Amino acid sequence: MPTETMTSVPSRQLYTSEERARRDNTVWTTVQGVLAPLQFVVFLVSLGLVLRFMMTGAGYEAATVSIILKTAVLLTIMVTGAIWEKVVFGQYLFADAFFWEDVVSFLVIALHLTYVWALVAGWPHADQMWIALAAYTAYVINAAQFIWKLRMARLDAEGRT
Repeated sequence: MPTETMTSVPSRQLYTSEERARRDNTVWTTVQGVLAPLQFVVFLVSLGLVLRFMMTGAGYEAATVSIILKTAVLLTIMVTGAIWEKVVFGQYLFADAFFWEDVVSFLVIALHLTYVWALVAGWPHADQMWIALAAYTAYVINAAQFIWKLRMARLDAEGRT
């Protein structure tokens, strides 16, 4: 477990010079840079469809397909992100620099997979959608963590941390 807390300023630069070089020279950085905004767009569309269903009762099938697509993109970004972490930091997950982001990512995955389980198990539609909304709430928190970390990396690179 890293020595930093979720709210503290990192005690060291986010990347060493070697890690930064590996980050900048791997295709996995580009993959993450493409998948992250794609996932956010899928999330926004799906959120709209889920909220539409919750408010009107219409569009269950479209909302369901969108949640499954969001889950697939999430799992893809998690696997490719683990590969990126291995290339940059030498371990697949829970590198000190991204420890808390990975912890929350597992919560996000657990909630998405709970939705899939509820769907397969035939839970009531509204219950499924509440699980999806919980998963989406956790996703927004996780996305904010990563955006904050990107900002910290930029400030590191500029020497302003």
